[in-house]
Amino acid sequence: MTIDQQLTYIRKGMAEIIREEDLRERLIAAEKLHRPLRIKAGFDPTAPDLHLGHTVLLRKMKHFQDLGHTVIFLIGDMTAMIGDPSGRNVTRPPMTREAIDRNAETYKSQVFKILDPQKTEVRFNSHWLEPLKYMDMIRLFSKYTVARILERDDFAKRYKEGVPISLHELMYPLAQAYDSVALECDVEMGGTDQKFNLLVGREIQKDFGQLPQIVATVPILEGLDGVSKMSKSLGNYIGITEPPEVMFRKVMQISDELMFRYYELLTDKSLAEIAAMRQQIAAGQLHPMEAKIALGKMIVTDFHSAADASRAAEVFNSVVRRGEIPADIQTVALPEGVRVAAGIRVDKMLARIGLAESATEAVRKIKAGAVEINGEKVRDLVLADPPAEMIVQAGKNWRKVAL
Repeated sequence: MTIDQQLTYIRKGMAEIIREEDLRERLIAAEKLHRPLRIKAGFDPTAPDLHLGHTVLLRKMKHFQDLGHTVIFLIGDMTAMIGDPSGRNVTRPPMTREAIDRNAETYKSQVFKILDPQKTEVRFNSHWLEPLKYMDMIRLFSKYTVARILERDDFAKRYKEGVPISLHELMYPLAQAYDSVALECDVEMGGTDQKFNLLVGREIQKDFGQLPQIVATVPILEGLDGVSKMSKSLGNYIGITEPPEVMFRKVMQISDELMFRYYELLTDKSLAEIAAMRQQIAAGQLHPMEAKIALGKMIVTDFHSAADASRAAEVFNSVVRRGEIPADIQTVALPEGVRVAAGIRVDKMLARIGLAESATEAVRKIKAGAVEINGEKVRDLVLADPPAEMIVQAGKNWRKVAL
């Protein structure tokens, strides 16, 4: 690719590049010197599973890999102990080292569903942050002022509203900036909510005699509701380790308008192709459902396989669109010990009829929106006034439960 073509490829799905002219110069230099750029993105292992919102950034990292550059998947095992305050109006509770290590291991296995393991450096920021001595920390913190830290929107808002800000939270942007120094980054990537932290990295690198990194931000992906940021805590997410049928069905839940944004941020379709699809739908030449089914297949294929995607689409068509129930569905009696005064404990029932390995796993499936009873998604752990016969579905598995 020419430099212009490389920039076009990188620009797709980006929110902002600071500064694009600097990126152009580094791409030219990298080509002349045969030195790949060092591209870094940090992920604090605050939860065990990644969702599609995380993959917006991972896909852009993969695009840099496609162009021959070195991608650094940085696991913020040390910064996770501070807790990134970006976008939060309360102090994040500190995590234990055990939880961080456990989550970090799952991250390593999940990211290679997108990134090329042969072209990826997996690093942990504890390797350079933990050995820092007290005087090292003083020198680092002396390079930035409290006034500048408080310019950050979320800090400024919390300060104005009298919401407590702990001192360790103010250290987070500087710890993240030091990551860029330690790794000698050419480009640091993150969501738009990370812009302030990434810009601090530019300043700190200059103080350490390095060229300031290019800042590349990606949009925040809306969840299934089309309003809030995709988040496990909000229940509006699609996890990349979820079963194919669950992933596919969740994609089918998004609005027709949100579908185009998912195409842009979660697939390799060009903006021209997406615009042409939009025109076809507007002209009545393509049904929105067909475009959404194609999107669902692409997403499931990325994290499972093409065969899984085809099966998931068929299950969706037969069960959801045609209202069919599998002919070989197993009928079971309502197990003992699941009735409560208010109705039936769904999590216990799922575990005892073989649709979940445990009540804990059943709760996860319910929160993920993967459980339906008589075609209605289950949202509560207790089912009040249960019918005499229930068709229970959890992912691709079914049971008929008779009371």
